[in-house]
Amino acid sequence: MVSADARSIAYDILIRVSEGAFADLALDGELEKHPQLDSRDRGLATELVYGVLRHRRRLDFVLQSFCSKPLDRVDAGVLELLRLGCYQLLLLDRIPQRAAVYETVELARRRRMQRATGFINGILRAVIREGQGLTWPDAETEPLAYLETVLSLPDWLARRWLDDLGPEQAQALATAMLAPAPVCLRANTLRTDRARLQNDLARQDCLSEPTRFAAEGLRVLSGMSRHLPGTKEGWWQKQDEASMLIAHLLNPQPGERILDACAAPGGKTTHMAALTHNRAGILAMDLHPQRLKLVEQGAKRLGCQGIETRAWDLTSPPTFLEAGSFHRILVDAPCSGLGVLRRNPEIRWRRRPEELAQLAQRQLAILRNVAPLVRPGGRLLYSLCTFGREETDDVCDAFLAACPEFEREDLRPGLPAGWRPLFDESGALRTWPHRHDGMDGFFAAAFRRRG
Repeated sequence: MVSADARSIAYDILIRVSEGAFADLALDGELEKHPQLDSRDRGLATELVYGVLRHRRRLDFVLQSFCSKPLDRVDAGVLELLRLGCYQLLLLDRIPQRAAVYETVELARRRRMQRATGFINGILRAVIREGQGLTWPDAETEPLAYLETVLSLPDWLARRWLDDLGPEQAQALATAMLAPAPVCLRANTLRTDRARLQNDLARQDCLSEPTRFAAEGLRVLSGMSRHLPGTKEGWWQKQDEASMLIAHLLNPQPGERILDACAAPGGKTTHMAALTHNRAGILAMDLHPQRLKLVEQGAKRLGCQGIETRAWDLTSPPTFLEAGSFHRILVDAPCSGLGVLRRNPEIRWRRRPEELAQLAQRQLAILRNVAPLVRPGGRLLYSLCTFGREETDDVCDAFLAACPEFEREDLRPGLPAGWRPLFDESGALRTWPHRHDGMDGFFAAAFRRRG
């Protein structure tokens, strides 16, 4: 039987996430505290955290069916235990049902919730007895309820995707967002190449395949561990394939001065250094000084040179930088993150629709404040890991209206022909997890300053 330690860790993380923590950071930090856990326990803890967060609406639908009071009146800790148990019963076939119930009840006892053990035991056993008989919304006749309940979306996002994409595509996207995100590695071409990295990984029983679009990318198929070859040597950087495309779209060249305006944690920054063979001057900026340390650490590990860092809030003009002093600028702006719900599932339940307009104002402010820094003929690339029009097309239109010295550029010329399905008719990048080999959802548009 799998150790209950995995469940204890998962429960602690879920409580911390409910209090505002980010699941990935909290989970990584907690697993580091328990090096004695074997890979099976680590995998179960990860599965439980991400699974409960992704499927929370579905789990709550089931639990409410067998709970005599509204779930919002159930103690928060008890509710998270019920979700953990219910997830194991409904979606983890490899765990015996009796074990799932027993371990959940025992965890309640260890966490001094003895008074709730009968309540937890009763509901979970009801799920076993009667859960298969529940009536779920029908995908064809009740598409909105199906998105909300079966595919576990918040109401506002389900409505938005249904209106924007139609039932079939909205369901395909929501289904993709429930699956674990693929693990992709970018071969650091300053120190190796993709074929050699793939062979080195295979010798350590880590099997991978080349990504379809990004020339440096490998998708890990099996054998991913904490101790892959080349970790310390900087042979690779963990990075989604869609994210790998962004530096290529900026098209940095040796000898140029480049600004990465929202750089942390630095995956795109170090990619630009590799593409220019360490012969470009790159200024990496971010709002948070502590996050810039991640950029510096990554650059050191990967052997990247020519990267400077500077903390600054780019919603205010960077008056210390000279106008027209950069050949290219990347604004990979803070956004709603709806394109990476698989990796940050807590976003489903934290994000509010009114925030999108606020984010769009911030994105536009950053674009306007870096625009004077672009030299005539230079490129400004705007990228986001989200879909909605407020943060994509509307921001682009508002930027062009405010900065008429810029014009839109079609990103497609000069790119591999095989990349064409990733772009819309205006030449903007739009990647979708359910359409494009499971890569994250990204948007990117380019602007050229008239010479």
